[in-house]
Amino acid sequence: MKVICPQCKKEHSIDESKIPATAKVAQCKACGYRFFLQRAKHSEPEDQASLPAYPRRIGVTLSKGGVGKTTTSVNLAAGLALAGFKVLLVDTDTQGQAAYLLGQKTQVGLTELVTGELPAEETIVQARENLWLLAGGRSLAGIKRLIDRKDFGGELTLLEALESVEKHYDYVIVDTSPGWDPLTVNVLFYVNELITPVSLEVMTLQGLVEFLKSLSSVQKYRSEVALNYILPTFLDNRVKNPRAILDRLKELYGDLICTPIRYNVRLSEAPAYGKTIYEYAPGSHGSLDYRELVRKISGNPKLFL
Repeated sequence: MKVICPQCKKEHSIDESKIPATAKVAQCKACGYRFFLQRAKHSEPEDQASLPAYPRRIGVTLSKGGVGKTTTSVNLAAGLALAGFKVLLVDTDTQGQAAYLLGQKTQVGLTELVTGELPAEETIVQARENLWLLAGGRSLAGIKRLIDRKDFGGELTLLEALESVEKHYDYVIVDTSPGWDPLTVNVLFYVNELITPVSLEVMTLQGLVEFLKSLSSVQKYRSEVALNYILPTFLDNRVKNPRAILDRLKELYGDLICTPIRYNVRLSEAPAYGKTIYEYAPGSHGSLDYRELVRKISGNPKLFL
């Protein structure tokens, strides 16, 4: 039988007789993407387009703060939801700002799901049409201690909690905290793709280099996770230095560089109203730039046009 990876579209020829009868999931050897495996009926042709894929797991992370991680996580998730995808936004930051940006007042969230105190339907809230939120907050400090106390398998704590709920979504977007802590490591053992927002300043470039070193240490044990996108943020064309840094990024990282997010005061104003940039200022540079990011991530250049 022939199986086509829903993500990278690589075709694999598989001897169906060698697939265990209980096998339900396949993993692409080319890109590491996992998806549901459905065998064709003997009398019917295979229709790969009908295969329900696992959600794309995307982490938004960098160990340095103030680069626009939460702004990117929220507006990427909201943009994908506007495009018609079912999206779960997971906040792993103890500051819990994703809920604030979406105008949500949550009492429970990721902590209760991980500990099993509450079922998924009581911890996940619908924030917008097609967009659901698993909130973070100060209680996540207890999850970090829980992970540290485990004799083994602590790095899989988040994976074990989310695998039971992710099947309902097309995308799972995970926002992370600054720094390098047990929850950040857990995110890297869960997601397959990474977006790294990089504010266009020299100190952030140093932070990117340090993050890549830390990421390589995780990739020794989990090769599936990869840095797929570097997102330049706070581009101000009125200032010379950011443009020079952007050119340097393109020189070093080439195709990984996304269209920059231009400096836009509307992006900083929107959270005060609990609105996404598409709701608060749909015609602003911030809205246009994040729509471009959604097009790149989804692989559909015609979205919103």
